[in-house]
Amino acid sequence: MRDIGPIERLQIQRGPLKTGEKPDRAYSPAPLLPVSRLALGPDGALGAGPDGTWIVDVHHRAHPLSRHDAGQNGVSVGFTGHYTAMRERFGDRIAVGCAGENIIAAATGVFRLQDVQHGLAIVAPDGRERVRLRVNQVAHPCRPFTGWALGARVDPEALKGHLQFLDDGMRGYYCSAEGAGVVEVGDLLVAV
Repeated sequence: MRDIGPIERLQIQRGPLKTGEKPDRAYSPAPLLPVSRLALGPDGALGAGPDGTWIVDVHHRAHPLSRHDAGQNGVSVGFTGHYTAMRERFGDRIAVGCAGENIIAAATGVFRLQDVQHGLAIVAPDGRERVRLRVNQVAHPCRPFTGWALGARVDPEALKGHLQFLDDGMRGYYCSAEGAGVVEVGDLLVAV
């Protein structure tokens, strides 16, 4: 196992981040809710609400507007180094977490698929493994997020270059939990 970094942010998507019909779909990070703990399992993620209740993420199988893709995207993971790179390209609009990943680890640099393809694990401060994640695919970029990041509608000529930059894991990775566990801000993300 290779340490990646401590978990800096956990969040859930209470609803879809993209709305509207093509080609006029829009992106908004408004449905994102930071949480201190996530319950992860094969069906997706639940976030610990401020009142102690569990809130269902939109990628969880049980969400009424579920975006659950046969378990392939129940949990998503990103890295602060990716946000640094996106902020350098798109500006201050890019805040850590705005792309919607459930788990964001504090780590410099960029992690490509070959860096995480064998899976990830989340380890408690005492060294106990909380849960493993199978990395299923990169979170491919989309026109609505790219337009939101730029603060304007994307010119078709410029879109291709921005999408290429945001691909290959820059927008994070879709994962599925192998087993179940509760993870917390401050836990360590490791590559297996």
